[in-house]
Amino acid sequence: MELNKIEETWGQRLSHEFSKPYFRSLSAFINKEYATREVYPKQDEIFRAFALCPFEKVKVVIIGQDPYHNHTQAHGLSFSVNEKLSLPPSLKNIYKELNADLGIPISKNGDLTRWASQGVLLLNSILTVRSGFANSHKAKGWEEFTSEAVRVLAMEKKNIVYILWGTYAQQKCSFISSESNLVLKSVHPSPLSAYRGFFGSHPFSQANDYLTFHHKQPIIW
Repeated sequence: MELNKIEETWGQRLSHEFSKPYFRSLSAFINKEYATREVYPKQDEIFRAFALCPFEKVKVVIIGQDPYHNHTQAHGLSFSVNEKLSLPPSLKNIYKELNADLGIPISKNGDLTRWASQGVLLLNSILTVRSGFANSHKAKGWEEFTSEAVRVLAMEKKNIVYILWGTYAQQKCSFISSESNLVLKSVHPSPLSAYRGFFGSHPFSQANDYLTFHHKQPIIW
């Protein structure tokens, strides 16, 4: 696993994790998986969320669970897929809520790089997955690593918008202070739950109102 692929400002804050037993075990597992299996995303995109959103630029955090496990979908950003691919159901619902919230036309392009480049950290809790097997890299160490990334962010920065969709994301970020940040919680945008509180939650306008209030450039969603 290419640790030098972690963006410098994040690497400075997370390098202490690399020597820990769990991370050494994780690295060995990931290296073997890429050598013997089809794994997503590409190796040089594992830490892409950090690369596109350096520490000092983070304004919004959106937490996902693990990468899409179908061919060519995942590219290192939560909820995002490579351009020209069909939109996954959850992303379709995210775009529907974005349209209802801010009137932005529903896009056919599922690549959310444009969000990441503006300061939206699109971080999956688990950064890799075996082709065709959702959650196949669960409990291998990624959760500990990404939790540390969020913990460091919460410790060093305030006035961040945390958009937490579903119980999984909300549990992972349970330590985030709602006094010094905006914490937006709703059910997951999955078709199984979106109609139970995701639709109508207005996360995008609330995020931009908060950023504007704190003299930060709003996100062009």
